[in-house]
Amino acid sequence: MYGELLPVGGGDPIPLLKTLLSVGRRESSDIVLRFPNVSGNHCELSLIEGYWFVKDLGSSNGTKVNGARVSEQRLEPGDKLSVARHEFEVSYDPVRFGAEPLQAPLTSQEKDFFGKSLLERAGLVGRRGPDAKTTHSRPRR
Repeated sequence: MYGELLPVGGGDPIPLLKTLLSVGRRESSDIVLRFPNVSGNHCELSLIEGYWFVKDLGSSNGTKVNGARVSEQRLEPGDKLSVARHEFEVSYDPVRFGAEPLQAPLTSQEKDFFGKSLLERAGLVGRRGPDAKTTHSRPRR
């Protein structure tokens, strides 16, 4: 299984069993949504390099990601996918399926460290500017 679509508001999860899935009202769809406002061939889900993507297939009532209508979009874990007016939370782990892990944001200590020049970090030069208090320099010989 490559993830799940979790119906917002309750209902059974829909497993994502293949890396390419058709979604629509037609019985031939991989994910069948039997609602009159869902197009027969509504959208397509594809797993590419660890990430799910959705592509609208010219549906009448549209495909949305987090409330915005899309023609094609990458789906992040936790995104809300709407097929017509039926909303699902996308649940999967991109790293498990080959995506590169994202870098963690820098801590405030790391930001402070990288925000200083090498001379400042070595204590050889103070910060320049209106709020600089001291400047260290070598004594002249």
